[in-house]
Amino acid sequence: MSTVDAGAALADDLFGTPPPGSGPGAGPAPADDRPIHIIAGVSRGDRIFRLVFRAAGLSVFAIMGLIALFLITRGAQALHATGWSFLTEQRWQTATHRFGIGAVLPDGIIIAVVALLIAVPVALSAAVFISEYAPSGLRRTLISLVDLMAAVPSIVYGLWGLFFLTPRIIGSERWLSTHLGGVLPFLKVRNGEIAASYTQSAFIAGVVVSLMVIPIVCSLSREVFSQAPTGEREGAYALGATRWGMVRTVVLPFGKGGVIGAVMLGFGRAMGETIAVALIISPVFAISDHPLQAGANSISSLIALRYGESDKLALSALMAAGLVLFTITLLINMVASAIISRSRSGAATNE
Repeated sequence: MSTVDAGAALADDLFGTPPPGSGPGAGPAPADDRPIHIIAGVSRGDRIFRLVFRAAGLSVFAIMGLIALFLITRGAQALHATGWSFLTEQRWQTATHRFGIGAVLPDGIIIAVVALLIAVPVALSAAVFISEYAPSGLRRTLISLVDLMAAVPSIVYGLWGLFFLTPRIIGSERWLSTHLGGVLPFLKVRNGEIAASYTQSAFIAGVVVSLMVIPIVCSLSREVFSQAPTGEREGAYALGATRWGMVRTVVLPFGKGGVIGAVMLGFGRAMGETIAVALIISPVFAISDHPLQAGANSISSLIALRYGESDKLALSALMAAGLVLFTITLLINMVASAIISRSRSGAATNE
């Protein structure tokens, strides 16, 4: 017996006889590509965990549905009395069935837009600084301060805007009306030499509401920016990018969808603000096409100011107005959720 044959025989004795077709000179064995299904047993604790959290998730839909059903039921009388003119009527005369939100809905949008124009640049700048530039100790402090801003009650912001901000912002409003009113007619204020023409305006309400929108946009944007892929960050640095170059080419594009969603959520928050707006504005039933001028309104403040003096039909009209606001906010949140889910920042990313 040769040495090779003796070694093969010894290997057979130690490790067993090789399967057919695996000996010398045989071709490669056919690969078995069938997947192996691994089935893990589900414990009783897992079942309870899934059941509890599934019920919690479904309860959100149930609560939203109950709120919508309540508003539809209570507002049906007013909607039946006015029909689609409820969305266009600019008077609030429930005794004659001439009422609607045609005047207050645009005012609420104007207040929300003013708030976003101020809040978004500040919130995004703060989010980028906290996420990418701030030292760890300062980062924790700033995060706590932003969270504290979100915890301040609305009435505190309203009182601050009424007694502190209003007397000090009139000069800025007058400057905008004087220097930009000729270029942008909607900034021109009638009787601009009188200080009272600038108080209780949609602009002041928007400035106050912006302080409540900033923590929402900042917190959500910061969370999105912090999820930017580490590999792409390091790749940008390896190619010679500066810190700002990395932020501009990696962090901001990655978080674009999340930022858009945060801004839209902030818009919904601004549309629904009640107490602060009700304290500051001088309610009028006319479309405020001059945001710097005194006089404005919104759906939420209309409900708050008219609720105590309303009869049955007027109360139904307020519920119908709340239904419109509820629908607008729900649509905004749905669009924001769709944008986030289609963006990189809303999907899983392999680092």
